[in-house]
Amino acid sequence: MRLRGRVLAIAGSDSGGGAGIQADIKTVTALGGYALTAITALTAQDTHGVRAVHPVPADFVRLQIEMALADPGADALKTGMLGDAACIAAVADALAGCALPLVLDPVMVAKGGADLLAKNAVASLIARLLPKATLLTPNLDEAAVLAGMAVRTLPDMHEAAAVLLGLGARAVLLKGGHLPGEEVTDLLITADGIEAFSAPRIPGRHTHGTGCTLASAVATGLAQGMGLRDAVVRARAFVRAAIDAAPGFGAGHGPLNHVALLDPPA
Repeated sequence: MRLRGRVLAIAGSDSGGGAGIQADIKTVTALGGYALTAITALTAQDTHGVRAVHPVPADFVRLQIEMALADPGADALKTGMLGDAACIAAVADALAGCALPLVLDPVMVAKGGADLLAKNAVASLIARLLPKATLLTPNLDEAAVLAGMAVRTLPDMHEAAAVLLGLGARAVLLKGGHLPGEEVTDLLITADGIEAFSAPRIPGRHTHGTGCTLASAVATGLAQGMGLRDAVVRARAFVRAAIDAAPGFGAGHGPLNHVALLDPPA
């Protein structure tokens, strides 16, 4: 397979391999791209949750980004766990003047419940990085924090999506997986309007890393020259296939199968 598209993933490391920078690398590679990384934090975790977090110094995060962009270079960017305001500032400073597409996954809480973004850093995320985002990919809990409103129904999702777009991102993919029901609906909102993507819910507990995987998959599509909607459609299909073929590892929230599709959908 010839590699197409360089994606710089800026995120934390998951020692369990299911989410974070590990999921980013697997996703980009499975979709035929080349993954570069800037690691923002080390975590000690398993499928039950995060035991400890060791932040990487902000100046070293910035150096990783600057060196990766200089050589071998990137075609798109993806951010995940940033941790605190100092890291957000370092990322924003490193990306000053950078015109590459950016997929911003506003990681706030791990699936096991651990906080991955300091509460006093939310304002920094909104001010420093959202205006740079080609696409913002929050789940419902993250959308509630960013939009300052409860998001418990599909109409709430529509209202929150409009608020989030107003914060400065060029587009928002609001993920509806946390709503109850047999069907999952995600909303893609751009300046042209809102499009809903719905599909039957895949049962099971092996969904660790879905947000990281989705954001990285979209970033890979953008790096490969796909339009935003096409990149989102392919990314959603990739995530669903990876969940459906999850290997069943771990006693808690297990990882996905990132190589479920040897031939990625066009």
